[in-house]
Amino acid sequence: MVETAFEFARLEQTLEERRLRVEAALRRLVTSGQAPLVDAAVESSLFAPAKRLRPVLSLLVAEVLKGDPDAVLPAGCAIEMVHTASLILDDLPSMDDAKLRRGRPTCHVAHGEATAILAAFALQNRAFEILAEGWPGGPDAAARSRAARELTRAIGTDGMIAGQSVDLQMTDRVIDFKTLEFIHSRKTGALFMASAAIGAESARAQPGELAAVVAYAKNLGLAFQIVDDLIDVTGGSEAGKDTGQDVKKTTFVSFSGVEGARALAGELAAASRRALEPFGARAQPLAELARYVVARRR
Repeated sequence: MVETAFEFARLEQTLEERRLRVEAALRRLVTSGQAPLVDAAVESSLFAPAKRLRPVLSLLVAEVLKGDPDAVLPAGCAIEMVHTASLILDDLPSMDDAKLRRGRPTCHVAHGEATAILAAFALQNRAFEILAEGWPGGPDAAARSRAARELTRAIGTDGMIAGQSVDLQMTDRVIDFKTLEFIHSRKTGALFMASAAIGAESARAQPGELAAVVAYAKNLGLAFQIVDDLIDVTGGSEAGKDTGQDVKKTTFVSFSGVEGARALAGELAAASRRALEPFGARAQPLAELARYVVARRR
């Protein structure tokens, strides 16, 4: 138990160091334009307290594969911008109608629905602008094009949009496990997979290495979503977002119960760790991240 506690303390330090690097890079990369209301909405949404788990995943994958994490940092920031944009849109009255996100009023509550939509598109546009422009010490145009393609697929009609569309259709309906997995492997898992793939490609991963980290990230993303469902049921104000939002939807918790969902999250985290076996001990930070994801409370 002492060893486990030590590992988690070390991991939390690692995550916090990487989070601060992402935070500083986001400050450098976010831009202002001629729309101050939109700029204010972008600022409050992007720089609300956040774990930055997706860009941190890109950095950790690059490090495990002996790549330069600085070379992937701006791409990781692009992923975080896209993720934040998706949260703004997900919270809208026409979607989940949420009032709290990252411990703050949601973007449309604080800034109005129209401005929130514009802020989401501003963030998404800036993300792809970063990938198009490149950065000192970063990958060449061909590699950045592959990263943009990964990110586009993750949020497109085979990815996040598909998951959100089916999720909205299934409100007030009982669904089977296959449909539930379809929704969340796309709404949540796809961006985790893209984050890992972009980190791996920045390190010039071999095909087998790329497949391994993507398999890891797929299971990690689903475990993350199940824990989110658990937090929605059991979390209080420390969750930092609305809880009880999913009462009209079939979730992993409503499907399997609290204990069943916890067990499934643990199984997925274990599967994600098994995907790392080809890397041996050097993949320990990613293995610990999988344990952290199922232990989190917010």
